[in-house]
Formats: sequence, C-alpha cells, structure tokens
Amino acid sequence: MSLPNGILLPKEKNKFMKTFIYGLSTLAGTIIGVGIFALPYAASKVGILTLFFYFLILGALVVLIHLLFSEVTLRTEGQHRLPGYAKIYLGKGGEALAFFAAVLGLGGAVLAYLIVGGEFLQALFLPVFGGSPLFYTLIFFSLGAILIFFGIKSIAKVELFGLLLFFFILFLIFGRGFELIKIENLLNFEKSYLFLPYGLVLFSLWGAALVPEVREMLRGQEKNLKKLIFFSILISALTYLIFVFLVTGITGPKTSKEAIIGIKDFLGNTIVILALGFGILTCFTSFLTLGLTLKKVFWYDFGINRDLSWAIACFGPLILYFLGMKDFIKVIGLVGGVMLAIEGILIILMHLSSKTKGKILPAFEVALPKKLNYFLILILIFGIIYEIFYFIKG
Repeated sequence: MSLPNGILLPKEKNKFMKTFIYGLSTLAGTIIGVGIFALPYAASKVGILTLFFYFLILGALVVLIHLLFSEVTLRTEGQHRLPGYAKIYLGKGGEALAFFAAVLGLGGAVLAYLIVGGEFLQALFLPVFGGSPLFYTLIFFSLGAILIFFGIKSIAKVELFGLLLFFFILFLIFGRGFELIKIENLLNFEKSYLFLPYGLVLFSLWGAALVPEVREMLRGQEKNLKKLIFFSILISALTYLIFVFLVTGITGPKTSKEAIIGIKDFLGNTIVILALGFGILTCFTSFLTLGLTLKKVFWYDFGINRDLSWAIACFGPLILYFLGMKDFIKVIGLVGGVMLAIEGILIILMHLSSKTKGKILPAFEVALPKKLNYFLILILIFGIIYEIFYFIKG
C-alpha cells in the first residue's frame, strides 16, 4: 500500500531501493566490461579530449536507443528478447536480421570476455600454480557457465558485489598511481587514428540486450527504467574516463593494447596484481549476464529447450575460441561497430512501428521527430561501413 501523492511506505521504499540497486548493478555491471581495457590505448593515439567527445556524442546516442528499446518492451505483451520484438514489429525479415545481430553480437561479446578473462586469470595465477593458458580459460568458462545455468537472481547478486569490489580496486589503483600522471600523456593526437574510438566506445557503453532483463527486475516499477538506464550509462562512462585518465596519464605512448600489462613498469607487481583482479572481475560479471541473455534469446524467442539453450549460449563461444578466434580487439571492433549498430537500427525501426502496433500503454514514451530517427540510422550505417573497412584493411 502506498500513501497519497506517490509517497512510499518505509517497507515499499526499501523494496524499491533494493530492486532499483540490483537493476542498476546488473546493467552498469554488464556495461562496464572488457571494452575498458581498449580505451586507454585509443586515448594514447587521439588524446583524452577527443575520446571525451566520442563519449559525449555516442553516450547520448546509446542512452536514447536504450530508452527507445525500453518503450518497445513496455508496449509489448509477453517475455521476449530482441529477435522476438523484431518479429512482432518488423516481420520475419526483421526477426532474421535481429537474430543474426543478437546471436553474433552477444556471442562475440561473450567470446571477448572469455578471451581476456582467461588471459587475466592466467597472468594472475600462472606464476604461483603453473599450468597452461587453456587450463585457466577453461576454469573461467566453467565457473561462468555454472552461474549462467542458475539464472538472473544469482547473477544480480554477483553483479552487485562485483560492482562494489570493482570500484574499491579502482580507487586503490587511482590512489597509488595519481602522482605519476603527466598531462602531456593525455594530449597526444594522431590523425590516422581519428575514428579508432568509434567502435570501442560504442561497444563499451552498449547494454541494450539487458533492457528486457532489467524491465523484468523492475516489474511494477517500470517508470523507473528511464532513470535506471541514464544512471547506468553515466556511471559506466565516468568509470571509463577515470580509468583512461589514470592509465594513459601514467603510461602515455607506452600504453599497451590491453592497458594493464603496460602499467607494470610504472607501478610494479602489486598494482598489476590488483589490476588483474579488477580485470577478472569486470570480465566475469559481464560474461555471466550476457551469457544468460544469449541463453534466453534461444529459450524465449525460438522455443529451444532451456538446458539446450544454455549449452548453445555457453559452448558456442568456447568452440569459436578453440577454432582460433583469440584476438579480442578484432572481436570488439566487429561487435561494437557492426553487430551493435545493426541492433540500434532495428531498435529505432521497432520503436517507430510500436507506436501504432503496440498493445499496452507504456509507463513512459520517447517522442522523436521522424527525421531524427533516420539521421540516427544514417550515423549507424556509416559506422558499420567504417568498421568493416577497418577490419578488412587491418
């Protein structure tokens, strides 16, 4: 029972706060992932001011697309994921394209976390316990697959704990390395790398696949989706920029592509151990949540048995790993610049269609001029062309 004028009773308020915090930690904890390790390298090439510009523009774009998708989910009956919503509003062609983008996008992201998570686990424990690189990758995979099997409640708690621990470790690293930061390290600019941050930033901020998940978690509180999405992406962007400021400010032109190994010569083994722990944490929590979402694409939208859906979602990326796909930078580039951009285009088109085909009055609406919708689609198409060209060239 609520008091008049929307005032919540203490018990209801506590329940709301708990639900909201779990939803926030799930979305922000998933968004803050493997992309963070590629951003310092990008900043070392184009400067932090250019990177900040990318975050400002693409951050606004990502927030908007997430809000559009939220409205689509709120207008639709039943539980679905991206392909299911695309089938309802865009037909079988839209469903096929959404399935292609969702499976390859989510699968590629899960693969990226598997690659880097296994590498970080190896770097942390190999000197003590020995073993092969494959051994540590399989440990990372096995722990993640078990938790994915148990579902969103266990993962939500892991995300909350992981996010808090993540910020604690980041604070320790920042305190130790702050005095080593040089402003000139943050101001380098090379024209040839001007578009390098595009796919990396888009990948780093994207969490649209989790919108249906957090909508389920906020059942009865759907109007708070707007606030949750905004703060999740804001927290993620600020976290990335702090990390970039720290790492690139310290290592400058010596910034390594995966960020962490490059700080060893500047901060020593103790900080590297902390950084590796932080890296394992971010990769593992995102591996869990995106793996669960991929499982539900097969389960909810294609009616595949739950356990078989889990097996495909988890073992599919592992098979790709065994087939030789182990370059996480290339994986991130393709996922961010191509697959996620396709998702964005589909979400914009679904939103337009849901305005007339949706059967439920949503908790909130996002009103955009049609011309702005098509302009956003053009931006995403340009990004797809660039990323494919960059991949072929590279």
